[in-house]
Amino acid sequence: MRAAFFDMDNTLLRGDTGMSWTRFLYRRGELPKQMLAKALYWSTLYKLAVLDMESVFTKLCRDLRGDSEDEMIAKCEIWYQQDIAPLVAPAARVAIEAHRSAGDVIVLATGSTAYAARPVARGVGIDHVLATELEVEEGLFTGRPRTLCFGQHKVTLAEKWADANGIDLAASYFYSDSYNDLPMLRRVGKAVAINPDARLRRHARKNGWSISQWS
Repeated sequence: MRAAFFDMDNTLLRGDTGMSWTRFLYRRGELPKQMLAKALYWSTLYKLAVLDMESVFTKLCRDLRGDSEDEMIAKCEIWYQQDIAPLVAPAARVAIEAHRSAGDVIVLATGSTAYAARPVARGVGIDHVLATELEVEEGLFTGRPRTLCFGQHKVTLAEKWADANGIDLAASYFYSDSYNDLPMLRRVGKAVAINPDARLRRHARKNGWSISQWS
């Protein structure tokens, strides 16, 4: 069986959910102004594929220690409806439906948290989500990640999921905009660069991968 994996930010969506979430919290008075600048700095490093994602995410997890998971879910639903739902790329919907019609299993595979990813997946009819998970005890975040889903971690999760679901990764697709996703792009049989950053565009051209602009 074959699957089609879709990255979320700047691929399935015409935008960056990390920056959008930061602005959402700032509007609600839940973040100081300096966090906007820090988030922009991190976003720039990510686009250049030089951000230490594990260090940044570990810090962000610590900041959530003691917060309610239920409150996070509720806030993410409001954020999705207000800011994210309109960002789904029409071309992404077309690709999803084409794969669905071909009998492929559709998967959202993102480094974002599951709290951000699940509303997006639900909105476009994707049943399977691979995302970063946070550790929760008695309804509260512990401040530690449970599962990471970026870089090589995304490959590890995809391999485990594929084994459990009878998916042949060598026959499958992965759509992504980022050089940070190179491990997963190399792992599947059909890599597709969507709105690629400069490094991914060069790599895709060198390797004969498909390149498309969805935004």
